[in-house]
Amino acid sequence: MEQHLVRILSIRELTHDVRSYRVEKPEGYSFIPGQATEVCINKPGWENERRPFTFTSLNEEPTLEFTIKSYQHGGVTQQLYELKPGDSLILHDVWGAISYQGPGYFIAGGAGLTPFLAILRQLNKEGKLAGNKLFFANKSAVDIILRDELQDLLGNQVVHVLSNEKEGADFETGFVDEAFLRRHVDDFSKHFYLCGPPPMMDAVTATLQSLGAAPEALVFEK
Repeated sequence: MEQHLVRILSIRELTHDVRSYRVEKPEGYSFIPGQATEVCINKPGWENERRPFTFTSLNEEPTLEFTIKSYQHGGVTQQLYELKPGDSLILHDVWGAISYQGPGYFIAGGAGLTPFLAILRQLNKEGKLAGNKLFFANKSAVDIILRDELQDLLGNQVVHVLSNEKEGADFETGFVDEAFLRRHVDDFSKHFYLCGPPPMMDAVTATLQSLGAAPEALVFEK
C-alpha cells in the first residue's frame, strides 16, 4: 500500500470555507483527471484519519493540488483548515471511477465540483471542451467555487443554480430537478457526470433515468 509524506507548499482561499492546497508530488505518482486519494494529516492523533480528496491539478504538473471544503465539526477538514505551508500530509493510493467518457453534462453539488475541475482543465488544455455543459448547484452565490475560472472555461455552458437566493441575472434559483433538466438538457442520450451530496445525487439519478438517460451513461463514484 502506497504512503507518501508530502509538504504543503501553498494555501489559497477560494471561498469562505473552501481552500486549495498545493503540495509536493511524490516521484512517479500519477493519476487520471477525476481520480482521488486518501489523505491524512501528519500530526499526532491524525495520522490514521483518512479522508478521500480529489486531485484538482493536472497529472503533468510538478505539484499536486487539492480543493477542499472545511466543515467546522472538529474533524479532518477543520484540522486541514488550521494547517500552514510547511506542514505535511500523508497520501495513499490513487483510486476513483469518475473519468471522462465523452461530451455530456457535468452535474455538481457544492464541493462535488472537485473531480470535474481536473477533467475540465484537461479538456481545455487539449481543446476538447466543446459539447460539454456544467450545472453547478450551491446554496448561495458566495459558495460558488472558482466562479471566474468556470466562466472562462465554459462561458454560457455553465449554469449556476442556487437554492437560497432570489432570482438573479446570471444564475437560476431552486434545484437541479426535472423542470431544470428539461429546460437545459438538449440530448438525454449523452453522458452525465454526477458528484455531490448523496441525497442530491440519488434524486438527480432517478430523474435522469425517468427522462430517458441510460444507466450506463451515468458516470459517478460507485
